[in-house]
Amino acid sequence: MIEYIKGELTELTPALATVEAAGIGYGLNISLNTFSAIQGKKEVKLYVYEAIREDAYQLYGFVNKKEREMFLLLITVSGVGANTARMMLSGMSVAELCNAISTGNSKLIQGIKGIGKMTAQRIIVDLRDKIVTLGISDEIPAGGQIAAPVNNQVKDEAISALTMLGFSPAPTQKVVLQILQEQPNAPVEQVVKLALKQIK
Repeated sequence: MIEYIKGELTELTPALATVEAAGIGYGLNISLNTFSAIQGKKEVKLYVYEAIREDAYQLYGFVNKKEREMFLLLITVSGVGANTARMMLSGMSVAELCNAISTGNSKLIQGIKGIGKMTAQRIIVDLRDKIVTLGISDEIPAGGQIAAPVNNQVKDEAISALTMLGFSPAPTQKVVLQILQEQPNAPVEQVVKLALKQIK
């Protein structure tokens, strides 16, 4: 399995990046978000998803792990293939997509070419909890708007501790994020203590 490819960016179009590593040129399908992020760079590191079928072997490249995780979630939804997922990540950033899913904004998702009403609703129903569990929605608090950055190390340690205590990750993440937005300098122990009082 290829985790990432790091090398010289030899060719770039809005849909395809060619990265040369160890004398091999890898053609990676990319989203517009990744295209914008790597434009003008000589050396790049792209996280990879390998789509292997009987009739094709394709590589998809992502500028960071969050974008790849979002892509992997999208292709688990019935009716969303790799190209549709790439189209979605070209039409919206990961944060915008998380925002639309967490707030149930199916109209915004339908605005992307190839996404109908049923598929948009299925994406929301299937992924709303998963984006929280995987931490893709770090920048989206319970209210659905983009939040101020939080201390990720404290957040991760607090969620991990609470999960080990038997709390499910989705509500835990929401509570921990809320606490850290109100008290950005709180240490892990304090966050855990406050969360224990709030988690339903």
